[in-house]
Amino acid sequence: MKKYCLVAALSMASLAPVAHADTLLGLYLGAEGWQADSSGSYQEKGNAQSFDFKDETFTSFYAALEHPIPLVPNIKLKYTELELNGSATLSETFEFNGKNYTVGTQANTVTDLNHIDYTLYYELFDNDLVSFDFGLNFKQFDGSIQLAGTAEGQSITETRDFSGVVPLGYLRAEVGLPMTGLSVFAEGSMLAIDDSKISDYQVGIAWEVIDNLAVDVAIRAGYRSMQLELDDVDDISTDIDTSGPFAGIQLHF
Repeated sequence: MKKYCLVAALSMASLAPVAHADTLLGLYLGAEGWQADSSGSYQEKGNAQSFDFKDETFTSFYAALEHPIPLVPNIKLKYTELELNGSATLSETFEFNGKNYTVGTQANTVTDLNHIDYTLYYELFDNDLVSFDFGLNFKQFDGSIQLAGTAEGQSITETRDFSGVVPLGYLRAEVGLPMTGLSVFAEGSMLAIDDSKISDYQVGIAWEVIDNLAVDVAIRAGYRSMQLELDDVDDISTDIDTSGPFAGIQLHF
């Protein structure tokens, strides 16, 4: 954590700068691997069908730019790979893309929930001991669901594309442990509106292995959990939980 920008804090009546930067710009680049255990169901019409998803390792990449311009939010972009492979023995007729899949047969699915997070945030505190950010996160899905199985006595494969942007609240906090190069952090986004609920959070520890004027390098590890209860997003509804440990590296210029 470095004091890289003049940040703006949201108060009851106005926005006011509360911290000062020691350089003009701060750029963060990061990559993570996520060992995820997934479970859940989806539906287009009719009954939802639960699937037995494989445990897989996904990757995510992010970049954040912090600047000294008052009132203008900092920006963070993050891409998360989330392509779930699963199967199920259908306990009841399952309608998907206009086809009725047969009870008692096996269906295999590839559920593409890859997405990009666009986060606009302000820093309320930013020093070597405490960092606290808040803002808005826009989670953009351009995904698809593929289902292979049996309908009307024939083997078929149907694919359904969907897309949508979901706004969420965003918070992040980090606390440094003096004289150690270690810090603990928590970061998350959440939305709960009507029958839709999305949460995406991670908690962990960071170890700054390089700290100089040119670049800071930190190793990060912890736990990430994502819940996607999407209600009728482009005619697709999901109830999927994915969670597990992650590890990665972050560069700070």
